[in-house]
Parts: sequence; structure tokens; C-alpha cells
Amino acid sequence: MSHFNRRDAVKGGAALGAAAAFGIRPSGATPPHRLDFGVIGLNHGHVYSQCAAVIRGGGRLTHFYAVEDDLAAEFQSRFPEVKRVSDEREIIEHETIRLVVSAAIPAQRAPIGIRVMKAGKDYMADKPGITSLEQLAEVRRVQKETGRIYSISYSERFENYGSIRASELVAKGAIGDVIQTIGLGPHRIRPATRPDWFWDLAQFGGIICDIGSHQMDQFLHFTGSTEAEVVASQTGNFHNEAHPDFQDFGDAMLRGNGGVGYVRIDWFTPEGLGYWGDGRLMVLGTDGYIDLRKYVDIGGAPGRDHLFLVDQKEIRQIDCSDVVPPYGPQLVDDVLNRTETAMSQAHCFLATELALKAQVQASRADTFTPPKMPG
Repeated sequence: MSHFNRRDAVKGGAALGAAAAFGIRPSGATPPHRLDFGVIGLNHGHVYSQCAAVIRGGGRLTHFYAVEDDLAAEFQSRFPEVKRVSDEREIIEHETIRLVVSAAIPAQRAPIGIRVMKAGKDYMADKPGITSLEQLAEVRRVQKETGRIYSISYSERFENYGSIRASELVAKGAIGDVIQTIGLGPHRIRPATRPDWFWDLAQFGGIICDIGSHQMDQFLHFTGSTEAEVVASQTGNFHNEAHPDFQDFGDAMLRGNGGVGYVRIDWFTPEGLGYWGDGRLMVLGTDGYIDLRKYVDIGGAPGRDHLFLVDQKEIRQIDCSDVVPPYGPQLVDDVLNRTETAMSQAHCFLATELALKAQVQASRADTFTPPKMPG
């Protein structure tokens, strides 16, 4: 398997090719047109899988806005029929556009979403969709006031075939009642490929806020928790001294009204893996457990979505090849029908709230002060 990093998805040009690199496989002919959507901000390659999801649901991409000419040229090479506009207001105020998608610089995503909702349109942001508790409070206020959809694309669950199949198994009771989730999100850093904002804590929000938001979403989803708290969290910068505000490691312990969870994320994927990260999900139940190796099997088995189920009878490897990701079509349904089939708004905000609180509350993992002994 060739080496891949997230910016390659932007440089690759082809949206479906980039989407495949993120684990989104082609799903047949383009469905009938159901709504028009636009894009504001192309700063992360996730924009291609976001667009692919909406297109699968019947969305037609008509306009996009980007400040950066190089990113715009790459995007338009895949979507030559889509109009690039010089002002985001041409999208926000457009009469036919119902949904706006964004993969802007993380700290800009919530302000864009607020402007979109105030204009009466629905919004889908790349994760992290919100980078501070202050932003979260304002997004919640505006969402409640307008009644619009503020969706965050937690793509490690929405677009990963193994995660979707695991969801089906848990819903059927295959492992009994869920007790705990363990979510691991290692990433490859490749410093030379990263833009300046990548290293700026104020722009990306911190490691738990950013890539940890995936694991918060999965914890809530698989445990069925509707209320949750951060038990403990820590972050550190172990190997990027040139960027002192950066964080290359983080972990957290969680407790909810449906179970408990542990999250670890890092930027230490070695080049020898041949992929950007060995993402894992383990779900422990009262009658068994699920072990999902999302992107690669370091034991040597080819392909991705290596899903194992261990129950009271046997060990099984579960086929995920026939999975059809539902998020895009469901989100389009929600826009048209004013429903919450893709993800409830409460879940969307709670996953982000957990990530933000874990980020804010985190102690330093890269320093140690011995406790003072009494006497």
C-alpha cells in the first residue's frame, strides 16, 4: 500500500479517489438530484469525503468559496462544473442552496456555521466542528434560535465500513450490553506537508479537541450514553520542540450513563506502517467484545475494515464489504424533512463538549512533578 497523508487527498484532484483514500468506496451511479449544496473552505482533505457523502444522498454541488488559489484549483479540477465565488455570502445567501459544507481552518468552522444558520441554511462541518467552549455555547444558542441543522462529520464512524457494521452488531445485541469502548486514533505527522495553522493551538483547538472528537462520538454512540463526563485527561508534546504549542499526544477517561470509555490519540504513526494511522476500536460487552482494525491489519492481512467478534460461542471475522454508508443520504433526508436520522443534534454537541472539556481540563503528560510527601 502506498504512503498517504491527509493533504494528499487535496492534491490528488479526484474527489472519489480522495474519498477512497479515507475509506469511502464508490457506491454506484449518482442518485437523483434532491438538493443543491455549496462548500466554504477547503483547508482539509476531508472536504472530498464530505462532498462524496452529500452527493450519495442526492446533493448537487453548485458553488464553492476558498481563499487559497492552489486549493481552489485542485478542487475545481475534480468539479469543473462548480462555480468558484469571490465572497462566501454568494453561497450563504444563494436562493437554491439548502446545505453548506465546510472544511475550513478548524477555528473558523463554527463562525461560518453560525453565519450559515442565521441565513436559514443547514450546515455540515468537518471535525473539529467547534474549537472552544465559548464557540460551542454560541453555536448552541444560534442552532436553538434558528432550528437549523449543525452537523459535524465524525467520519471515523460515519464513513468507515467496519464502524458501521460494528454499530449494526451492537444494536442487535451481539455482545450483550456495552460496558466500555476503547478508541485509538494514531496519525502520521509529516511536518513538511503541514500548513502553518496546523501547529497553532488557537487554530486547531488541541489534539483532543481535534482528532479526539472522533473517539468521543464513538464512545457516546456505542455505549448509548446521553449524559457523560470526563474523568481524567492529559496532553503532551513529546517530539515537536520546534512547535512548543503543539500537542502530539493525548488521552482521556470517560464515564457516561451507558458505559465508560478510554481514548488515546497521537501523531506518532511510523513510516513503516504504510498508512496514515492504525485506527482501532474495541467495544466490550457483557456477552462478548468487538475488535475493529479500521484501516490496516499489522498482522499482514490485506485490505481494511478488519472486524472481529468474540462471543460465548466462537471467534468470527465479520465481512464489511457490502456496507453502504448512510450518513450522507440521511443528512439530506434531515435537511428536506426536518428530522434527525443521521445524528441527533444533542449527540453532535455532546461529543464536541466532551472533547472540549477533556482538552481544557487536561494535565501535562510530558512533565512530571513528584508529589510532596507529608512531613
